[in-house]
Amino acid sequence: RSGWRRWVPSWRQWLGACVYAFIGMTGFVTIAYAVTDIPDDLNSFATQQDNVYYWADGSTMARTGWVSRQEMPLDKVPPKVRGAVLAAENASFYSDPGVSPSGFLRAVRAAVTGGETQGGSTITQQYVKNAYLNQDRTLSRKFTEILLALKLDNRTSKEKILQDYLNTSWFGRGTYGIQRASQAYYGKDVSQLNASEGAFLASLLKGAGLFDPTLSKENHDRAVERWSWILDRMVETGQLSKAERATYTTFPEPSSQSLAGMPGAQTGYLVELAKQYTIKAGHIKESEFDLGGYQIYTTFDPARMTALTAAVQAAQKDFDAEKRPDTDKYAKIGAASIAPDGRLLAVYGGPDYLKQGFNESNATTIPAGTAFTPIVYAAALEDGVLRTRGKARTPVSPSSPYDGNDQVTVQTPEGPYWDRSGKVVKGRNDGGRNWGQVTLRQAVADSINTPMLQLGLDVGLDRVESYAERSGLLGASLGPRIPTFALGENSTPSAIRMATVYQTFAADGMHTDPYSVRSVTRGGGAVPLDGPKPTRAMSAKTARAVTDALRATVTEGSAKTAAKAHPGAAGKTGTTAANTAGWFVASTDQESTAVVVYRMSLTDLIPLPLTGLGGDAQGTPGSARAVDLWADYIKAVK
Repeated sequence: RSGWRRWVPSWRQWLGACVYAFIGMTGFVTIAYAVTDIPDDLNSFATQQDNVYYWADGSTMARTGWVSRQEMPLDKVPPKVRGAVLAAENASFYSDPGVSPSGFLRAVRAAVTGGETQGGSTITQQYVKNAYLNQDRTLSRKFTEILLALKLDNRTSKEKILQDYLNTSWFGRGTYGIQRASQAYYGKDVSQLNASEGAFLASLLKGAGLFDPTLSKENHDRAVERWSWILDRMVETGQLSKAERATYTTFPEPSSQSLAGMPGAQTGYLVELAKQYTIKAGHIKESEFDLGGYQIYTTFDPARMTALTAAVQAAQKDFDAEKRPDTDKYAKIGAASIAPDGRLLAVYGGPDYLKQGFNESNATTIPAGTAFTPIVYAAALEDGVLRTRGKARTPVSPSSPYDGNDQVTVQTPEGPYWDRSGKVVKGRNDGGRNWGQVTLRQAVADSINTPMLQLGLDVGLDRVESYAERSGLLGASLGPRIPTFALGENSTPSAIRMATVYQTFAADGMHTDPYSVRSVTRGGGAVPLDGPKPTRAMSAKTARAVTDALRATVTEGSAKTAAKAHPGAAGKTGTTAANTAGWFVASTDQESTAVVVYRMSLTDLIPLPLTGLGGDAQGTPGSARAVDLWADYIKAVK
């Protein structure tokens, strides 16, 4: 060869070079495939989910978590919805090896030329990119994606890959996964979607920002065109018959509303109660719960929550801390309503959970006052009294007489009760009133202190404490066993627990601990919960006698203003010696509700007197406001 031809490789050299290049490339890919392993850790958003909370009626109450995602088993996704995704993204998914050579070439061209991102990646490749890699448009990232896709396709079933892809894909509106997308766009679970709705959701996989029809007219036009194309494509791929396709002529307009946001206001208090109950009853570690994926079906009634919140807010309109800082500053209200079987129906926890995490319905900082005395009455009716040491206990009845006068000396079997300062303890009635001889039933109905103070010592404060716990109060909230223990002066149960006690009376002595969650699911399966079981706190006869006295409180005693709101209600007002709290706890056939009005700075948790609250006249008990609030609530829900 002469001239320029001597410098041109021969066909044998060209062939040899190609063979060597092929062998080298094959060896490189083989080695790269062998050393590339599927990562153990997925991207954080691919594993983390949100927790979704539901009202008692099944509607969504709130969601919590950094990522809006809920895993859904593939068999919960309707076949035609799956078919829409396959038709739109990867019709050959079940037959391909997990990669698309043509898609790879288009990606190479886009990376080299800097052009627009091209489609063509398989579902397996898209899942690998979402779950294990970043979104960089580089050849090295694309090469790694292909190797991982091949390896994943060899190791994992197609059903598992498709399930994981549907659970981790971005659908816009802050959602990952087709379950959350279905709820965000159509307000229902993915299992309820039809083929037309599924075709729209599948269109979002191409770019949610371009195909959410609620964002702009241009988006709407694109979404309709893409939706129609996907349905036609489903016919081509055998996912939909022509007859079925013909039924979908109207674009399934999604809702303009997205999912409920992070809980604030009253919802935040409900979510926190439900979360703590779920963790405890489900034996779940808090760190595991925070990874998300739980669907928590609560007991909270949205109508009752609305009514209770409105009643509290109406009562608070009378408080004016600027005009009356000495009487109205730090005024607070806590309330809780419980069903006969222990379900928490509604609570008022505070002005806004995001501003005040302190839950006023669940706080154990406020003395129960004389709302506690029905427990003393129940213990006496159940166990009798002991007036003389060494003698048998004497039965008592609702008609048993007691001294209702003011300044009556408290007696023990050994004589008068002396306090630590060396003074004889005497009972005091509200307003210093002398009632003379009264029955125990009247003492409860009219909230007369001196008989109940003496009755506590007669029955035994240890027995009173036992019945308090059996009826629903927590031992940690009960104070030391000194005479005023019988008047609730040193015990600080929450409004939730006080409502529980009165529900025990209304349930003929059967106590059920309050609970805020009916059921929990995760990944389509039920999470076992250790739910509360009814236990007998006292005999039915005793409970009915207590309820009879509480009805008398409403009809003829200290809570007569509540009678008009709900005839037949059984309740009791509660005040403290220092007038730092005003209670009203009452039961109806549907629920037991506790309301407490108090003043307290949350910085030092020291109770302050209610005297003059809201401009009330001197001597007006705080319980009057609690009664009025309860009446407003009950009238709204009965």
